[in-house]
Amino acid sequence: MGIEGVNNRIADIQSRMIALQTQQATKAAKATNTSSATGATTASGASFATALADAMGTQSTGASAKSYTLNGKGIPTELAAYGNGKIPANALGKVGNTNHKLWAPAAESLNQMIADAKAQGVTIGITDSYRSYDEQVDVARRKGLYSQGGLAAKPGTSEHGWGMATDLDLNSKAQAWMRANGEKYGFSENVPREPWHWEYKPKTT
Repeated sequence: MGIEGVNNRIADIQSRMIALQTQQATKAAKATNTSSATGATTASGASFATALADAMGTQSTGASAKSYTLNGKGIPTELAAYGNGKIPANALGKVGNTNHKLWAPAAESLNQMIADAKAQGVTIGITDSYRSYDEQVDVARRKGLYSQGGLAAKPGTSEHGWGMATDLDLNSKAQAWMRANGEKYGFSENVPREPWHWEYKPKTT
């Protein structure tokens, strides 16, 4: 883009921020007396943040804003250092009010996606998420290995072991919504035999 182009872009964003702040201040001034000052401020701030994200052409989630370096297998290097099925608790994030967890950036993006889908009348549930190595061994024992016609990857190689794959509970409407919108949040349907299985791919540097 060049330095001049970058400077022009920054100037454009700054001018949009000023315009948006002015708009929000005007709306706040016209708010009815039945709205509390705190509620009005929160709504105004949220609207401004959303509008600013739109003006900058970025998504609102922090996870989507950061980019990562991937290794040869497509795993973020900072995650690969732990080992498949050995991700520490402090690198995992909770999915909604469930007991499911994913690598923190994936969990953040999934939570945003579920919330956005809900706002559009679409319900997305979750049935499986991160699997420790021991859990992978158990799943392979119960469901059989892919190489033998089953539904489980060899322990230590599962996408679930990186906290980057989730199995979702989707009706036909939700499945269609995911296929139309999943990639916006970093999720792709990558196992033909498993339409419920969605893999998270972060932005790369």
